[in-house]
Amino acid sequence: MIRLHGVCKSFDRAVLSDVDLVVPESCLFGLIGPGASGKSLILRMITGLLRPDQGAVTVGERDVLAMGDMQLHEYRKGIGMLFQNNALFDFMTVAENIAFPLRRLFDLPEAEIERRVAERLARVDLPGFEGRLPAGLSGGQKKRVGVARATVTRAPIVLYDEPAAGLDPVTSQKIFDLLRAEQRAANSTVIMVSSDLDRLLTVTDRVGMMLDGRLIFEGTTEQAKNASDPRVYQFVHGKVDGPL
Repeated sequence: MIRLHGVCKSFDRAVLSDVDLVVPESCLFGLIGPGASGKSLILRMITGLLRPDQGAVTVGERDVLAMGDMQLHEYRKGIGMLFQNNALFDFMTVAENIAFPLRRLFDLPEAEIERRVAERLARVDLPGFEGRLPAGLSGGQKKRVGVARATVTRAPIVLYDEPAAGLDPVTSQKIFDLLRAEQRAANSTVIMVSSDLDRLLTVTDRVGMMLDGRLIFEGTTEQAKNASDPRVYQFVHGKVDGPL
């Protein structure tokens, strides 16, 4: 279970205000809300890359904020991450990009790394792409390589930040279906930030909505679709008029 309690963060203004969030184990959780509402900051706090000004962040029985550098290094071995812009290294091949977290975090034989890379590429329907460079890939292919890299360590927690940004609706749905299949196969705990609500809500178990740095809703996907809070209902259904 991932839990944030009373989390606050300010830069030149308050960006997170008293956020209480619980993500159950083995859940695919969608984090939604307008831009600059604090969604990506929450992912960074879960990884320990950003500390709140106050509040608590716990994963299972572990207090993330109490960890030293060595403890954080070990802790992050259990987290996969797909960044908003894919964050692929242009000078690395597809295989080298996918293998990067394995080489950085683990001491594995090269044959095992190659085996895992090939298995991940087959899983995302890109077999034989090991030697290609990111410049030669389409947007959808880059996303799938990003998914392969995020899941290659077999981490029990995976965080996705805008996994379908910039993709056409058909490719976007394929990416979401792939992420759902990966989550079920690994029984992992997944938090997914996305602006593509039409497709995001086809795969989530639970949803949280951020607005102006506050968590204003948390519940099942069906509860989000039928929310009594007009701000949530308006956002989920793309209504133009309303209080948001």
